[in-house]
Amino acid sequence: MQDSPDPEDLIQAVARFLREQAGPALGQAGEAALGYQARVAANMLDIARRQLLLAPATADRELNSLQALLGQDGDLPGLNQRLAQAIASGDIAPDNPALAEHLWASTLAKLAVDQPGYETYRRLSGAAPDKSSG
Repeated sequence: MQDSPDPEDLIQAVARFLREQAGPALGQAGEAALGYQARVAANMLDIARRQLLLAPATADRELNSLQALLGQDGDLPGLNQRLAQAIASGDIAPDNPALAEHLWASTLAKLAVDQPGYETYRRLSGAAPDKSSG
């Protein structure tokens, strides 16, 4: 059993420090490049935190979707490879509704990690903006 804080809380705290304290202080001290790098580091930590939180469930959904689409079992990398081959060979038509649904869901899952503040993502997914990122 792990005690608090959990890894997500630790990552979020460091990102907040970099964004709210270290970055602005460096910028005011005439270290604009370091201030910018602190903001970039905070954003990277935010992405890592979202990956920790979201990856298990999204990987399971993607795996189930690929298995249904391809009609076979396998692991995520192998099934993604098989999907690419099936599209390239014409075994799965580009206008296949199940393919479009799979690709759309996969894209939204990636945006949830990489760009949760992207307005179109928020509108289409119904997600609230991630308050931790800046």
